[in-house]
Formats: sequence, structure tokens, C-alpha cells
Amino acid sequence: MSGVSSKIVQQGENGMRLDRWFALHFPQLPFGRLQKLLRTGQIRVDKKRVKTNSRLVEGQEVRIPPIDDAPKPATPKFSTKDAEFLRSIILYEDDDVIVFNKPHGLSVQGGSGTKRHIDQMLKSLPNKRGEAPRLVHRLDRDTSGCLLAAKSRAVASHFGEIFRSRSARKIYWAITISVPNPMQGNISCFLAKKKTPDGEQMAVVDKKIKSAQHSQTYYSTTDHAGRQFAWVTLKPVTGRTHQLRVHMMELGVPILDDPRYNRQDNYNWQRPEGLGEGLHLHARRLVVPLRNGKKLDISAPLSPHMQKTFNMLGFDANRYDVQEIDPEK
Repeated sequence: MSGVSSKIVQQGENGMRLDRWFALHFPQLPFGRLQKLLRTGQIRVDKKRVKTNSRLVEGQEVRIPPIDDAPKPATPKFSTKDAEFLRSIILYEDDDVIVFNKPHGLSVQGGSGTKRHIDQMLKSLPNKRGEAPRLVHRLDRDTSGCLLAAKSRAVASHFGEIFRSRSARKIYWAITISVPNPMQGNISCFLAKKKTPDGEQMAVVDKKIKSAQHSQTYYSTTDHAGRQFAWVTLKPVTGRTHQLRVHMMELGVPILDDPRYNRQDNYNWQRPEGLGEGLHLHARRLVVPLRNGKKLDISAPLSPHMQKTFNMLGFDANRYDVQEIDPEK
């Protein structure tokens, strides 16, 4: 490109994040340079400044500055091992979507120092038109369980709207230190990022703070091992960063092995032998309406470290049907 131009957001791109839109149309543009162009106002949507995570709407006009001098990154190479691995963790697949059972410890997206992540590996599973599947929602690196990806831009737009409108139902299982009191309830508060000695973390804040976002979670204690541990079923209504982890901490029952929000120094607690190691938070069940009008209702088996803890504490994942203990029923 030799000068400033513009592009119109198409129907199949409705709801797409701006950074993903640029990755699709201008793959030669590095993410760092995209951020700089946004910070300096050279990229605008309908003449307004935007951020990388801004959602696009069909018909909007994107201002494109000259980017032909952007260095072209080396073409990534994908081995068949990526495709084989992803296929080994598929829970459900049709012409529109794939649902994976994401392992604990595997990042969903790239970041500082992260070289292996699902978003990159998805390029090894292109559709008939050469499009790689697109992530519709996110899970933390150490959270395991149901993760949905769309096989095309149009499908991603459909499911993006489903998740934004809260039509998708997500059920999580967690092991907490101590038992919630009351054993069932609703957590509703405002969250925002705060700087701490360990870096930025999410925290409960006053709703008057400019960056505050409302968060809500239903919870129910499914089983407990004395008063020391509980198996808690969680249904988030909103989808804020680290929402479930912060909510459990605020309830006084932090999730076992949470490296950020488990304030073990505040507990007279010693770790019993035989527990699995790793964040004990699992995206157990996902319920979403499909484009054909049918409903997808899929559950993910526990990750190995959580299954080990279930066994040690005497919890039986097969004894309680998650649909019978849904807090909203």
C-alpha cells in the first residue's frame, strides 16, 4: 500500500476483534506495530480511536495507514504433531465448530515467553477454504475443560454474539480450601485490574471506579471433605478476567493451587499428601445453541491432576449429574 486507504467490515466479520481482523487482512503486520499504529491514532474505525480488543460491526469503515514497509514475519511451520494433538483432545466436532478438552497448563493464546498455544496450533486444522478455526472464548492457561472454536469467520461471528449475549451456559468445577458458607449462593460485585507487588491482578472494587466491571457467579457446594476441602460447582453469568478465582477468594474459600489468588498465608493450612498439583478449576460443561437450531450440551472429563484429587478426597465425579445441581435450576 502506498497511502492511506479504508476497508469496510463485511457481514462475516461482524463482532470480530480488531487485532484478528488485521491478522486476517494484513498478516504481514506484526502485532507490536499494530499496537503502535493504534496508539498514535493512525488506525481508526468510523474516524474514532480504537483498541486491539475493540469489536467490529458490519458496515464500519476501518482507516488503513501505509503499512507496506512492515517487516514480513517468517512463515510459520506447522508439523502434523499439532494436528494430531488437537484431534486427540476433541470432544465434539461438526461442520461449524470444534469443542476441545483443553489440558491444564496449556495456554490458549500467545503472550510474553509463550511459544506453544492452542491459537497457533489451530492453523494446522484448516477448513476446505484454508481458514484456520477461530477461538470463540478463552480459558486461563491453568484452567482445563471445554473450549469452543469456530471453523469459519461467519460461524465465529455467530458464536461471538452468543457468548456476548450470555446465551451460552458454562458450568465449572473447582476444589476449594474450606467449605463455602452459605453452601450455595450468588456472588455479585465489581472487578477491575489493580497493581500489586506481583504484577497486575483482578480485585473487587467500588462500582464508582471508572474501570469497574460488574461480575456475577452462581455457586453450589456439591460435596465436601470435612471442613477442609469442597467440590464447588460454579456458573458464571458474566465473563470477566479471573472472575471465578477472585469470587472464590472473596468468599473465603480460594481455589486449591491458585498461584495468584490463593492467600494460603492467611490460613493455618498444610497441604495433605496425595493431592494433584495445579489449579483446581475445570470448565466441566458447555451448552450453546447451534446455527441449525439444535442445542449442543457437552461435558469434559476431569484433567488428571483434578481426578487424582477427587480420588484422594473421596469425591465421585460420576455420582452427581451436573445438570441436577445446576444452581439456576
